[in-house]
Amino acid sequence: MTAITREIGEPLENCELTHVSREPVDQDLALAQHQQYREKLVQLGVDLIHLPALTGLPDAVFIEDAAIVFDDVAILTRPGAESRRAETASLLPVLSDFRTVQEIHEPGTLDGGDVLLIERRIYVGQSSRTNAEGIDQLGRIVKPCGYELLPVAMNGCLHLKTGCTYIGDNTVIANAKWIDLTRFADFDLIRVPPDEPWAANTISISDKILLTAGNPKSRLLIEARGFLVEELDISELQKAEAGLTCLSLIFLGAQASCLHDSIK
Repeated sequence: MTAITREIGEPLENCELTHVSREPVDQDLALAQHQQYREKLVQLGVDLIHLPALTGLPDAVFIEDAAIVFDDVAILTRPGAESRRAETASLLPVLSDFRTVQEIHEPGTLDGGDVLLIERRIYVGQSSRTNAEGIDQLGRIVKPCGYELLPVAMNGCLHLKTGCTYIGDNTVIANAKWIDLTRFADFDLIRVPPDEPWAANTISISDKILLTAGNPKSRLLIEARGFLVEELDISELQKAEAGLTCLSLIFLGAQASCLHDSIK
């Protein structure tokens, strides 16, 4: 398993915000929490590629939104926030070492945080950052690879994975207030408590579920399903509307066979 992360550069206080109010960010603490996040990935056996910061792009640390990596193909997104569109180009040479690379084109917009892969199904959040054209382009790219694409209605959160992630063993954890769970009727659903709205953003690595610190009720719900949970404190990064998933691009193994030519 490989993870790509990016260093924090510009003050996080200057980031884009949609559903949370702006408040002061302790930059040094944010840097320390990001380092602890990377160290945890390595501790769990992940091969880490840590990229330098991008000047003038405070949101670039949230690298998940700039690209999507499937077994068969990688896709450079076209983020919904115009200020973030310069983040994607620097990922092309990195991702080209692992996958053929495609991209989303204007007028499509697509944030990687809106894309949730479960087996051969791709769930795509219909958020303010991802438009219908972006979803259509994604569908055309992945169709030769045999994926099923399923748009998901949502409201009140930034990205699909802000309020919904897959933790394995046919289990989805979700915030039912933010995500229309109709698409996930075939799964065992864990609904996070109303007073822990951000707890649905998790990372599953090996036999561990990474959960943001401060969600004890959700932790008990996950552990009751037989999962092992480890917590990470990303409190300063959360002030920038971040979750655990958006801080990395995580993918498995060598590229599978798929009929695509890489962009140059």
